Amino acid sequence: MINDNCISCGACEPECPNEAISEGDVTFVIDPDRCTECVPVHDEQQCAAVCPVDACVPDPDKRETREQLEEKYKGIHELK
Repeated sequence: MINDNCISCGACEPECPNEAISEGDVTFVIDPDRCTECVPVHDEQQCAAVCPVDACVPDPDKRETREQLEEKYKGIHELK
């Protein structure tokens, strides 16, 4: 998720391999149905790695296992 620290700089949006980040009314937002926390393509969350104010953080209400994130990634990118 992107918290209230977001300064709407847009650094995170192009880094997302799933195009899960978009500009919201006030700040950028992450679509939880498209976010795989960059599993399995990166070792760290790319949005968090480039965010200058640490606004990209795990959503405590949407915890998923690595296996769930990998399956979601496969579904988004239609991998077999």
